Amino acid sequence: MKAQIGDRLVMESIHVGERRRVGVILELRHPDGTPPYLVRWEDDGHEGLIFPGPECRIEGPGADTEPGA
Repeated sequence: MKAQIGDRLVMESIHVGERRRVGVILELRHPDGTPPYLVRWEDDGHEGLIFPGPECRIEGPGADTEPGA
């Protein structure tokens, strides 16, 4: 997985009742764009360092994060 600053990280829910989370990548820790990433989550504004798992994907800043879109 590789990203650029400004890309969105989409984390799909893995448990029933959880919602998908979308965050904006603010900072890369490696020059080649590999994790971890500093992300600001859109739902609550929280910032955190994340090592994305298999339930995550990277989308460019203009991509649509809605399923089936």
